[in-house]
Amino acid sequence: MVGGFAALVNFGSRILYSIFMEFSVAVVIAYFTGMLTAFVLSKIFVFAPSLHSTQKEFYYFSLVNLAAAIQVWVVSVGLALYIFPWIGLTLFREEIAHIIGISVPAFTSYLGHKKFTFKQN
Repeated sequence: MVGGFAALVNFGSRILYSIFMEFSVAVVIAYFTGMLTAFVLSKIFVFAPSLHSTQKEFYYFSLVNLAAAIQVWVVSVGLALYIFPWIGLTLFREEIAHIIGISVPAFTSYLGHKKFTFKQN
């Protein structure tokens, strides 16, 4: 549920940011908005206390999410700006591309956070 809520924050904030900035930039800024949401909620609700301090957890969380952010950006921008126009999809192309992009790293991010960010004894 935490991951789903953070993804919703990511998606919703991207729509808001797209009013003021280019899609590709909005995807990055929205990702980090969702990331901060995910960190706070994961720390509170998902993972038991870890071996690391909160600062170290946030450092590892950021590293895992940097890899995920790259995946989200490549998939979202690649689909919205290149693949979808090429196949003729124009209606809601950015929204569809962004939902797919957000979905790509869900499992790998969870594993990264479990093994590194919130590592337990």
